Amino acid sequence: MDFKFASKTVALTLVGASFAMTASAQWLWIGKDGHKVFSDRSPPGDILDKDIIKRPGGSLRPANQPIVEAPQGRASTPALKASAPRLSGKDAELEAKKKKAEDEEASKRKSEEERSAKTKIDNCDRAKTSLATLQSGVRIASVNANGEREIMDDAKRDAESKRAQDLIDSSCK
Repeated sequence: MDFKFASKTVALTLVGASFAMTASAQWLWIGKDGHKVFSDRSPPGDILDKDIIKRPGGSLRPANQPIVEAPQGRASTPALKASAPRLSGKDAELEAKKKKAEDEEASKRKSEEERSAKTKIDNCDRAKTSLATLQSGVRIASVNANGEREIMDDAKRDAESKRAQDLIDSSCK
């Protein structure tokens, strides 16, 4: 009976150990505060390679392997550098959002320029029409602040002609 009990205990222990191995963390590194951090995700970018103790697949940093300084200022080991995930440093979704925002801004700027150009052309046409009317010699009447009708005299006609010519000079380029 003791043999059956012992074999069941050993079997349960092996099952428990294999479950614990599959549920164990894949990454182990020394955090900024000096404590060991176990995780199933890779460490943050500010953790140096020399502080990473264990990587996925059970690969450990050999104690006798020299640490080589990487060009970006991060320490790295030649053997583990190939197994580390390569990050492009670009987020495709963020890049797409930036591109979309830039396109919208360019479209908005272009439509504003088109609207401004159209307004300038309209102002030019009105100023030319006004100047032609003023120079035609036809009697022009306007209503004053009291609601009375006044006929434009020569001095006022010359002033309005000068103002219309200034508008033409500024708008019709």
